[in-house]
Amino acid sequence: MLAQTLMTEPDDTFDLDAYFRRIGYAGARAPSRATLDALHLAHATHIPFENLDILLGRPIRLDLASLQAKLVAGRRGGYCFEQNRLFATVLETLGFAVTPLAARVRFGTTSILPRTHMTLQVEVDGDRVLADVGFGIHGLLLPVSLAQAAEARQFAWTYRVAEDAGLRVLQLRTGGAWIDLYAFTLERHFAVDYEMANHYTSTHPASPFMNRILMRALTDDGRVTVMNRDATIWRGNTPHKFELEDRRALRGLLLEYFGVDLPEVEHMRVPGVAEWA
Repeated sequence: MLAQTLMTEPDDTFDLDAYFRRIGYAGARAPSRATLDALHLAHATHIPFENLDILLGRPIRLDLASLQAKLVAGRRGGYCFEQNRLFATVLETLGFAVTPLAARVRFGTTSILPRTHMTLQVEVDGDRVLADVGFGIHGLLLPVSLAQAAEARQFAWTYRVAEDAGLRVLQLRTGGAWIDLYAFTLERHFAVDYEMANHYTSTHPASPFMNRILMRALTDDGRVTVMNRDATIWRGNTPHKFELEDRRALRGLLLEYFGVDLPEVEHMRVPGVAEWA
């Protein structure tokens, strides 16, 4: 059971109603595919992806109390270990069968990277699906099937899970081509695995999360993505790209699209941005 692999606190420490308010969800709670889809979309569209605490020198804690304080009560975002740890707890609390997985990111690299991405397998209504609310720029809006490599159209984006030499690979269609996002197996992972990976991604000098701003928020008609000073507002498949003039502009974008005001970012050090270092 997930409670034996991820959850370290008693079940009664988790405030499910507060989480539902955070994601604007008032739907069914029965562990069905319809419920899973609705929760996944609500989470993805209300809790953004961002790594600002790392750049602010704050530790990334994966215990449930810390996640509730940050992502739910504090209305902040987070990255994969925070997002999918929280989402797994929600699903398990509702009675879903969840298997925590780990993946190697392939997007943007030709190197073999460590397993530093957390994702989830969920068994529901006789099917196995990949659920992931914490991938970042090209993250899923809805779960996708693991049983077949069928295309899954999700608003302006199309995904599939393909096979490659014994691995499963989440892919995104861009134009007429498929690009790999990450590769994984169906091996169950445990809390200690994520603690190790989280320590690397949040503290190692070579980690991309230590050296650049990485953020994504979903809007009614697209996405807002930020990497360092480069920001893009997507309206469907149409991007509007611009450069953030300074940290004050970053703070304004955070407030407008991410729903949080962080005065601290006006003094934040970003090693990957020379003039902000």
